[in-house]
Amino acid sequence: MKTKTNITTFDELLDKKYGKKGEAKREEWEQEFEAFRLGVLLEEARNKLGLTQEELAEKCGTNKSYISRIENNSSDIRLSTLMRIIQQGLGGHLKLTLEI
Repeated sequence: MKTKTNITTFDELLDKKYGKKGEAKREEWEQEFEAFRLGVLLEEARNKLGLTQEELAEKCGTNKSYISRIENNSSDIRLSTLMRIIQQGLGGHLKLTLEI
Protein backbone atom coordinates (compact mmCIF):
# COMPACT_ATOMS: atom_id res chain seq x y z
CA MET A 1 0.00 0.00 0.00
CA LYS A 2 1.37 3.40 -1.01
CA THR A 3 1.18 6.34 1.32
CA LYS A 4 0.89 9.83 0.00
CA THR A 5 3.28 12.33 1.53
CA ASN A 6 2.49 15.99 1.57
CA ILE A 7 5.92 17.54 1.75
CA THR A 8 6.12 21.28 1.31
CA THR A 9 9.44 22.73 0.20
CA PHE A 10 10.94 25.87 1.72
CA ASP A 11 10.52 27.68 -1.61
CA GLU A 12 6.82 26.76 -1.62
CA LEU A 13 6.44 28.21 1.87
CA LEU A 14 8.20 31.40 0.76
CA ASP A 15 6.01 31.58 -2.35
CA LYS A 16 2.90 31.37 -0.20
CA LYS A 17 4.04 33.94 2.38
CA TYR A 18 6.06 36.41 0.25
CA GLY A 19 5.07 35.67 -3.34
CA LYS A 20 7.03 34.17 -6.20
CA LYS A 21 10.65 35.07 -6.96
CA GLY A 22 10.75 38.40 -8.73
CA GLU A 23 7.79 39.87 -6.85
CA ALA A 24 8.60 42.90 -4.71
CA LYS A 25 7.73 41.39 -1.32
CA ARG A 26 9.76 38.23 -2.06
CA GLU A 27 12.76 40.22 -3.32
CA GLU A 28 12.70 42.31 -0.15
CA TRP A 29 12.70 39.13 1.96
CA GLU A 30 15.58 37.67 -0.10
CA GLN A 31 17.67 40.81 0.40
CA GLU A 32 17.01 40.89 4.14
CA PHE A 33 17.91 37.22 4.39
CA GLU A 34 21.24 37.79 2.61
CA ALA A 35 22.05 40.66 4.98
CA PHE A 36 21.20 38.41 7.94
CA ARG A 37 23.33 35.62 6.49
CA LEU A 38 26.28 37.97 6.03
CA GLY A 39 26.09 38.97 9.71
CA VAL A 40 26.04 35.32 10.76
CA LEU A 41 29.01 34.48 8.52
CA LEU A 42 31.05 37.35 9.96
CA GLU A 43 30.17 36.40 13.53
CA GLU A 44 31.08 32.75 12.92
CA ALA A 45 34.41 33.75 11.35
CA ARG A 46 35.19 36.11 14.24
CA ASN A 47 34.37 33.44 16.81
CA LYS A 48 36.42 30.83 14.93
CA LEU A 49 39.43 33.15 15.21
CA GLY A 50 38.72 33.74 18.90
CA LEU A 51 38.22 37.47 18.46
CA THR A 52 35.84 39.68 20.40
CA GLN A 53 33.85 42.31 18.54
CA GLU A 54 36.11 44.95 20.04
CA GLU A 55 39.28 43.16 18.89
CA LEU A 56 37.91 42.78 15.38
CA ALA A 57 36.90 46.45 15.30
CA GLU A 58 40.40 47.54 16.36
CA LYS A 59 42.02 45.38 13.66
CA CYS A 60 39.96 46.92 10.86
CA GLY A 61 39.60 50.50 12.09
CA THR A 62 35.99 50.63 13.17
CA ASN A 63 34.20 50.35 16.51
CA LYS A 64 32.58 47.51 18.47
CA SER A 65 29.05 48.85 18.09
CA TYR A 66 29.37 48.86 14.28
CA ILE A 67 30.55 45.23 14.27
CA SER A 68 27.65 44.36 16.57
CA ARG A 69 25.13 46.11 14.31
CA ILE A 70 26.44 44.21 11.26
CA GLU A 71 26.31 40.88 13.07
CA ASN A 72 22.76 41.59 14.26
CA ASN A 73 21.54 42.78 10.84
CA SER A 74 20.90 46.28 12.19
CA SER A 75 23.14 48.19 9.81
CA ASP A 76 23.80 48.43 6.11
CA ILE A 77 27.42 47.91 5.22
CA ARG A 78 29.47 49.43 2.42
CA LEU A 79 31.39 47.00 0.23
CA SER A 80 34.68 48.74 1.02
CA THR A 81 34.03 48.38 4.75
CA LEU A 82 33.05 44.74 4.36
CA MET A 83 36.25 44.05 2.45
CA ARG A 84 38.32 45.81 5.13
CA ILE A 85 36.67 43.76 7.90
CA ILE A 86 37.26 40.52 6.01
CA GLN A 87 40.80 41.27 4.84
CA GLN A 88 42.31 43.27 7.69
CA GLY A 89 40.17 42.09 10.56
CA LEU A 90 39.70 38.42 9.72
CA GLY A 91 42.60 37.81 7.33
CA GLY A 92 40.25 36.43 4.71
CA HIS A 93 39.14 37.10 1.15
CA LEU A 94 35.71 38.02 -0.15
CA LYS A 95 34.23 36.07 -3.06
CA LEU A 96 30.98 37.27 -4.63
CA THR A 97 28.56 35.59 -6.98
CA LEU A 98 25.95 37.20 -9.17
CA GLU A 99 22.72 35.51 -10.21
CA ILE A 100 20.68 36.87 -13.10
